[in-house]
Amino acid sequence: MKNILVMGGKGQLASCIKDVEKNLTGFNFIYVDYDELDITKEEQITAFFDREEIKYCINCAAYTAVDKAESEPEFARNVNEKGARFLAKSCEEYNAVFIQISTDFVFDGKQSFPYTETDKTTPLSIYGVTKLDGEKATISSVQKHFIIRTSWLYSEYGNNFLKTMLRLGEEREELSVVCDQIGTPTYAGNLAEIILKIIAENSDSYGVYHYSNEGVASWYDFAKAIFEESETKIKLLPIKTEEFLTPAKRPSYSVMDKSKIKETFNLEIPYWRDSLRSVLKILGDE
Repeated sequence: MKNILVMGGKGQLASCIKDVEKNLTGFNFIYVDYDELDITKEEQITAFFDREEIKYCINCAAYTAVDKAESEPEFARNVNEKGARFLAKSCEEYNAVFIQISTDFVFDGKQSFPYTETDKTTPLSIYGVTKLDGEKATISSVQKHFIIRTSWLYSEYGNNFLKTMLRLGEEREELSVVCDQIGTPTYAGNLAEIILKIIAENSDSYGVYHYSNEGVASWYDFAKAIFEESETKIKLLPIKTEEFLTPAKRPSYSVMDKSKIKETFNLEIPYWRDSLRSVLKILGDE
């Protein structure tokens, strides 16, 4: 049995991996969260790798409070850059494959066509900067690595945009949502499937990849679809970013080109609204 370490073990992506891994035999998944293993402490990680025979490490752990990171830059850096570096170094030392989850926020959004893996990275926020630094630390620390940038992640687990919209739909009669930030909602369950596909195929096609669901949407479009699919009656108003000021700047356009991951792993990626429908059905069945 090959051991797979999943950091951020209580988060939404790890929870989705836990659902998907039932279809994968020959592997033992070890889910660890910050209260069990602090990725900002190198000696803890080294001791863990020394104790367990880790063959893959999937780093779902991240500081993702985008606005809060502007006032807690060191905290964000410790988790997103140092944590990734320490895990990557241990993977190199113990000959494990490192899978680092990154973000579309490494781009500034000034492009008007989908970003490829080789396009210039110029993040606008502390969160984006620290996640990009985590990518750089990964590349410089471990040879066997996959970096997967994703966007607008949601699921039936944890706190996310979908869950927030459903809650606000119950509480309010009217809601304003930004309409001029364009990207792609991504179901964490679909991302979990490709991560485990990489492992199951024992792939050595290391490098940076983009993964999101297919299609394009604004946050307003995403919210509108959530309310339509869940049959929630609410008045939804589109507003511009300048009307909804936040501490952190966000890319106005962060659609990612997924050609590389589709061709490398022979993927058919679901359309974002189809995946949304599936998640709402799961939530409705609970």
